[in-house]
Amino acid sequence: MPELPEVETVRRGLESHVVGRTIESVHIGRERSVRRVGREAVIHGLTGAKVMAARRRGKYLLLDLDTGDLVMIHLRMSGRVLVEPIGAPRPPHTHVVCRLSERNGQHHEMWFVDPRTFGEVVVCESDDVSQVLPELDRLGPDPIVDDFSGEVLKDRLNGRRGAIKPLLLNQHVVAGIGNIYADEVLHRVRLRWNRTVDSLSTKTINALAAAITEILTEAIERGGSTLEDTQYVDIDGKSGSFQDMHRVYGREGLGCLTCGKTTIRREMVAGRSTSYCPRCQK
Repeated sequence: MPELPEVETVRRGLESHVVGRTIESVHIGRERSVRRVGREAVIHGLTGAKVMAARRRGKYLLLDLDTGDLVMIHLRMSGRVLVEPIGAPRPPHTHVVCRLSERNGQHHEMWFVDPRTFGEVVVCESDDVSQVLPELDRLGPDPIVDDFSGEVLKDRLNGRRGAIKPLLLNQHVVAGIGNIYADEVLHRVRLRWNRTVDSLSTKTINALAAAITEILTEAIERGGSTLEDTQYVDIDGKSGSFQDMHRVYGREGLGCLTCGKTTIRREMVAGRSTSYCPRCQK
C-alpha cells in the first residue's frame, strides 16, 4: 500500500499537472471506485470544476475545487493516479477518467487506475466532509504537514499499551506511516518492533519522532518506494527509488547494513510482516 511518501509524491504531481485546470468531462468505468457517494455524484461534482489546490493528510489525497466541493482520493493497496495526453493507451483497470482543460496547447486526462479496486474517489460538499469522510477527523498528526515533535508523539502515545510498531501503524496515533516506514524508523532508532510503549524513555520517544520525520522526508525526496509486488508509481508513471535505501524492509536473509554482523530477520505478527536486525534493535 502506498504510504505517506508515495502519496505526497503523487500530491506534488497533481499540484504541478492538475491544479489550475478545469475538469471538462468525467467517465467512470467501475462503480466500486466511487462506491461511497456513487457515480452520478462524482460526475456532477467534477464536471466543469477547476482544481484549486492539492493537499494531503496521511494517506489521503485532497483536491479543493472552485465550486467549494472537496475530492478525496485514497490509493489503498494498488491505486495509481496518472496524467497522460489524450489518446495515450489507458492501462487495464482504469476506472475513473477526467478530461482536463488545455495547457500549453495540449489536453490531458487524469486517470484513477486500481487493479484490486480497494481504492476510491469521493466528491462531496465542504459542509458535508465530516459526515461523508469521518475518518479524516480521526487522523493523528501528519509528521510532514503538522508540527511534529517528541512532545507531540509522547502525547499521542500517552495512555496506550502494547508494542510500539502497531501503534505507529495506527492512523489515529500518527497519520501516514505503514509497514515499510515503521520498520525503517524502528531500525534507525534501534528499537525492536515488540518493545512496549511504556518501556520507552522520553529521550527514546524524542529520537523516534525525529526518525519518523527524517525518514519520511528522505523517502519523499526520492519519490517514495516502489516494490516488486506493488503498483505504486508517480503521476508520470515513474518509479520511486527509496527502496534502494531500505536498511531492513524487504531485506530478510541479507546482511545488516548497519552492524554488518548478522542477517535481517522477518516475522509475521497479526498477519503483517516485520523486518528487523536482531543485533541492532533491542
